[in-house]
Amino acid sequence: MKREYITTGDGSVTIHLPEWNEQYHSKHGAIVEAKHVFIKHGLQFWLENNPKESVSILEIGFGTGLNAFLTQIELSQTNIKIEYTGVEAYPIDLLEIERLNYPEMLNASQSDFLRLHQTIWELPSEIDSNFNLLKRKQFFSEIKDIDTYTIIYFDAFGARVQPELWTEAVFKNMFIALKPGGVLVTYSAKGSVRRAMQAVGFAVERLPGPPGKREMLRAVKGV
Repeated sequence: MKREYITTGDGSVTIHLPEWNEQYHSKHGAIVEAKHVFIKHGLQFWLENNPKESVSILEIGFGTGLNAFLTQIELSQTNIKIEYTGVEAYPIDLLEIERLNYPEMLNASQSDFLRLHQTIWELPSEIDSNFNLLKRKQFFSEIKDIDTYTIIYFDAFGARVQPELWTEAVFKNMFIALKPGGVLVTYSAKGSVRRAMQAVGFAVERLPGPPGKREMLRAVKGV
């Protein structure tokens, strides 16, 4: 599928898929959206309500690696251990990744960002002393983890272009994959998505969305 590169509202670059008229991140700001949805309302929320010792994160749609990179940066000055699993059915080529400007925008290391993409798929890799990464090339419907993760970043392409990724069946897999008390966050606020989450047992709340979106969703698995 053809890919183009566009500069989003905060100056960060994302990949646009003209065939779907869809992009990997919000046109209103790739970094701003990721920080708001996944870091603020996912990672920081969980850490504020749980012991600050370790986190295990499942990302649905590893994509450009932006969410993993922001997570690493966010916790780089702590002793919190990170076990990060990124699931992606169609990985992005490294040459395409090199065209993204996230390290520059975040005043961070280009080599650290590229290291996330240079690790071998299906092989656990130590990114640094506190950050372990496992990338799995897998369809979301194939995820069969049980009580494994404390946080899920649900960052799949939107339901408009891939409705099969936002079904009760997929969210049931997410519910099972989370530990009790675990948190799932997503940029989506569609009523059908919220109802699918609730149907499988999540307690769901609407939160203010990032720029360009009125709301987003956070779902919690009861203890």
